[in-house]
Amino acid sequence: MDLREFIKQNIVILDGGMGTLLQERGLMPGEQPERWNLSHPEDIVAIHRDYFDSGSNVVNTNTFGANSLHFSAGELDEIIRAAVENAKKARELSEAPHEKYIALDIGPTGRLLKPMGDLDFEDAVSVFAQTVKLGVKYGVDLIMIETMNDSYETKAALLAAKENCDLPVFVSNAYSENGKLMTGASPAAMVAMLEGMGADAIGVNCSFGPDKLAPIIREYQKYASVPLLLKPNAGLPQSIDGKTVYNTSAEDFAVITSALVRDGVRVAGGCCGTTPAYIKSLVNKLGVMTPAHTEPKHDTIVSSYADAVVFGDDPVLIGERINPTGKKRLKEALRSNDIDYLLSEGNRQQKAGAHILDVNVGLPEIDEPEMLSKVVCELQAICDLPLQIDTSDPVAMERALRIYNGKAMINSVNGKEESMHAIFPLMKKYGGVAVALTLDESGIPDTVEGRVAVAKKIIDTAMIYGIDKKNLIFDTLAMAVSADPQAANITLESLRIIRHELGVHTSLGVSNISFGLPKRDIINSAFFTMALQNGLSAAIMNPFSAEMMKAFYSYRVLRGLDPNCCEYIRFAESVENDMTVSVTDRKQEDISNETLQSAIISGRKEQAAKLCTELLRDTDPMKIVQEHIIPALDIVGRNYEAGKVYLPGLLMSAESAKYAFEEIKKIISTDSSGKSKCSFVIATVKGDIHDIGKNIVKLLLENYGFDVHDLGKDVPPEVIVDETVKLHAPLVGLSALMTTTVPSMEETIVQLREKAPWAKVIVGGAVMTKAYAESIGADKYGKDAMDTVRYADEINASLT
Repeated sequence: MDLREFIKQNIVILDGGMGTLLQERGLMPGEQPERWNLSHPEDIVAIHRDYFDSGSNVVNTNTFGANSLHFSAGELDEIIRAAVENAKKARELSEAPHEKYIALDIGPTGRLLKPMGDLDFEDAVSVFAQTVKLGVKYGVDLIMIETMNDSYETKAALLAAKENCDLPVFVSNAYSENGKLMTGASPAAMVAMLEGMGADAIGVNCSFGPDKLAPIIREYQKYASVPLLLKPNAGLPQSIDGKTVYNTSAEDFAVITSALVRDGVRVAGGCCGTTPAYIKSLVNKLGVMTPAHTEPKHDTIVSSYADAVVFGDDPVLIGERINPTGKKRLKEALRSNDIDYLLSEGNRQQKAGAHILDVNVGLPEIDEPEMLSKVVCELQAICDLPLQIDTSDPVAMERALRIYNGKAMINSVNGKEESMHAIFPLMKKYGGVAVALTLDESGIPDTVEGRVAVAKKIIDTAMIYGIDKKNLIFDTLAMAVSADPQAANITLESLRIIRHELGVHTSLGVSNISFGLPKRDIINSAFFTMALQNGLSAAIMNPFSAEMMKAFYSYRVLRGLDPNCCEYIRFAESVENDMTVSVTDRKQEDISNETLQSAIISGRKEQAAKLCTELLRDTDPMKIVQEHIIPALDIVGRNYEAGKVYLPGLLMSAESAKYAFEEIKKIISTDSSGKSKCSFVIATVKGDIHDIGKNIVKLLLENYGFDVHDLGKDVPPEVIVDETVKLHAPLVGLSALMTTTVPSMEETIVQLREKAPWAKVIVGGAVMTKAYAESIGADKYGKDAMDTVRYADEINASLT
C-alpha cells in the first residue's frame, strides 16, 4: 500500500536507535557508522530485521551522516546503495505481516549555513539533493529528514527532497531545553514553514525522552494539519563503566509515547538509546488503538527563523518603511548598495512595534532580483520578525522566497489570471501567505459586490493549486477619498463581508486613503480605527506615526486585547515623554546618536566597523574594547541566556564585534587589542564531523579575548592532549553531536587527566547533559556557548 494512503488510516511505527546497537556490535570510537553498510552488512541487516520483526512499519537506512561533505561521490554512491540493499534484505527476511517501508535517513550536515556559518544555502540544497537522488535511484519508499536543529538547514533539506523526488517526506527537528531549535525556531514557526512547503509528516526527535518532548509535540498539535511524528530518546544518557546507558525503561517509554499517540501523534518510534525491545513494547501498548483524527487547522500563520505571527482578533502591524516609493533617502541607499541603511530601518520599525516588515526594493535602475534576495538575507540575519516580500517581478519573488528562512508573506497576488498563475505555484512550492488584491483584468471594481466577487474568484483558483484560503489575506484597496467621497465606505464594507462572510483575513495599505490631503495622519488614523472595527486583520503602515500608533493601542484596550491596559500605559508614557519631539526628529536623533555598542547589539557589522573607526580617531583602543565592545557582548549574552535573543542574534552580534576588532587591529598589534586571556584548546572529538557548536563557542571566546586554538573536527585524543601540553593550556573544550562518539570524548578526558592534569575540561553537544558530562569525568557541562564563556572567564580570573 502507498505510504500516503496507509498513514491516513493507520498509526505508523518507526524504528529506534542505530548508533548504540552498532556500538554493542563493535563499532569503534571514531568509526563512521555509514561505512558499516559495506564492511558489516550482516549486522545492519540484522538490526533492520529486528525492528521490522518488533513491529516497525518504517526502518531508516543507515545513512544519517551520508552526504558529499563527508564522503567522495563514489563512496557515497556505494554507501547508499549498500544501505538500501541491506534494508531491503531485512524486509525480505522479516516474516512480520504488517506493511513495511524503507526510509532514506538524512541528518544534518554538521555545518551552519550563511550568514551564521560558511555553508551557502544553495550548496546545502545541492548536498542534500545528491543524497536524495541516490536514495531514489536505489529504491527507497520515503525520505526521513531528522535531528535538524536549524530551521534554515531543515528548509534546504526539504527543498532538496521535494525538487528531486515525489516520495513522501517526513521531517523531524531536535529541540533544546527551552523548547526552541538551537537557532531559535519555535514549534509554531516550524509547523508554518514545513507544512507550507508540503512535508507529509512533521514532528520531533532526539534530545530528550517522551515526557520532556510532550510539551513540544502539543505545541505542534495546536497548529499542524498534517500527521505528527514523535521519536524520543530513551530518556537521558549517562556513562556507566564506559558504556552509555539511558534512564527510561522500554515499559515507561511505551506508556508515555502511547499516550501521546492516543492524543494525536500519528507516526511514532524511538531515537537514541531505544532498541527493538522499546519498539516492541510500544507496539504492544498501542494494541489495536484507533488513530486519532488529524484535525485540519485554520490558522493563518507567517514565520521568521524564530517566531510565528498568527493572524486573529489582535491586529498585526506591517512596517512599510523599506519601500522606495516617496522615500528619497531609501532610494539613495538602494542605488549606492547601502544595505546597512535598510537594516537600520528594519531595526527601528521593530522597536517601534511592527510585527512584520514589508520589503520592497523596486527601482528601475537596479537589479531587483539580486537586490531583493540580498536584502532578505541580510535582514533575516539581524531581525527575528517575519518578512513580507513585496515585488511585482515573479523572478525576484521566487529568488527571495527560496532563500527566505521561514514562511513569508507575499505581496501580492490579484484576480488577474496572469498574476494567480505566476504566484500560486510559488506558494505551493515554498509556502507563504499572499496578500490578495481585489482587482482583476477589469481593474478595481467600484462596487462592494465587484470586490467580493474578485475575492471569491481568487479563493476558488487557489484551491485548484491546493492552496487553502487560510493562506490568503485580502486587501480591499483603500482609495483616495479626495477623489471619491464613497471610497472609504466601499473599501470598509468589502472588507467586512470578506472577513466575516468569506472567513478570511484582511489587510490594507491604510495611508492610500488620505492621498492628496493635508495632515494625512489625521485621516489615516481615523480610517484605521474604522477598518479595525470592520474586521481588519493587518495594516501596512508607518510605525513611526504617532497618530496611527495611538489608534492601534487605543483600539486594543477598547476591544479587551490588552489585559490591565499594560501595553497602552507603556505607550502613553512614551508619547508623553516625546510630546515635544516630532516623529521625523526622533528618527534623525536615533540615527545620529547610534553608538558602537548599539550597532554590535543589533548585529550590523558594517556599521560597527564604521563607528569603531570613528572612535579610534580620539579614543584609546583598549578603552573601546573595555567600554564599548565587551559591554555590548555582555548585554547580548545576558539577553541570550534570558531567552530574549536567539542564536542568530548572538552570532551576528559576535560577528559585528569581530568587525570592530578588525578595525582596531589595523592600527595596533594583536597582543594589545584585547587578546590577553588564557589559551583555550577546542575540538570536535574523533569520529564526529559536526562542528557547529564548536565554531559558535570559538567565535564568542575570541570576542571575549581568549587565545583559541581550534583543532577542527574528528580530532584524535592524542592530538588534543599534545596541543594542551604544548601550550600548557588551562582550558580544553570538547564537542560531540552523536552518541557513538562520546567514547572518544571520554577517552580524551582520560588522557588529559594523565598528561595535562591542570587543564579544566568543558564538554558540550547535542548528546550531552550535566549528569552525562560528570559521568565521563568532565569539569564542566557547557549547556550553550555563553555558559562556556562565563566558565572560561571564571577560570581565567582565577589564574591572575
